[in-house]
Amino acid sequence: MSEGLRERKKQQTRRRIRDVATALFVERGFEHVTIAEVAAAAEVSVNTVYNYFQTKEDLVLPPDEASPHRLADIVRRRPAGQAAVPAVLEHLRAEVRRRDRKMGLTEGFGRVLEMMRAAPTLTARLGDLGQQMTDELAAVLAEETGAAPGDPLPRMVAWHIGGFHALVYAEIGKRTAAGDSADDIAPAVLELLDVFEDLLGERLLTYAPRKDRPCSE
Repeated sequence: MSEGLRERKKQQTRRRIRDVATALFVERGFEHVTIAEVAAAAEVSVNTVYNYFQTKEDLVLPPDEASPHRLADIVRRRPAGQAAVPAVLEHLRAEVRRRDRKMGLTEGFGRVLEMMRAAPTLTARLGDLGQQMTDELAAVLAEETGAAPGDPLPRMVAWHIGGFHALVYAEIGKRTAAGDSADDIAPAVLELLDVFEDLLGERLLTYAPRKDRPCSE
């Protein structure tokens, strides 16, 4: 079996396990479904489930989609000359326009959201995730700008970015719970981002422009 085919089969297995788990969690509640039941429904072993997902929570919030590195990675990857805040705004707009799964702009997400809100371990993980994203972003901004230890500016900018990032998800969640479709939600979220950008001052919008990087990066 070629490496490419093997990798595709692994991704198919991973997707099937997650889809089966999500359906069970939505039907019965996150806390009322065991890993063994997920494995049986997906027709794999318990060990196979754990090979793809280290924890039960990862089945709903996989690290590749719900990563504490998300905001820091967006900022690290911005092109030369672009400041941090515009980079995140641009990235979020692109995700909303293409109805990215990470944004929850997919059919059936409303029931998934209800399931997540009813599970204390998932809501706690989301809260921790938001704090971790902001903290890591602050560290990246401090490093890139050469901020002195104790300088509050990188943390304040990271807090603003983390705030509008969380606001986008809150807006999507609210509208999803109200029964709005992804096609109705997306324009409203884009408008929300426009309003937020209009409210920001020049200092925030121009903070931490990325410098040219060596070609070896």
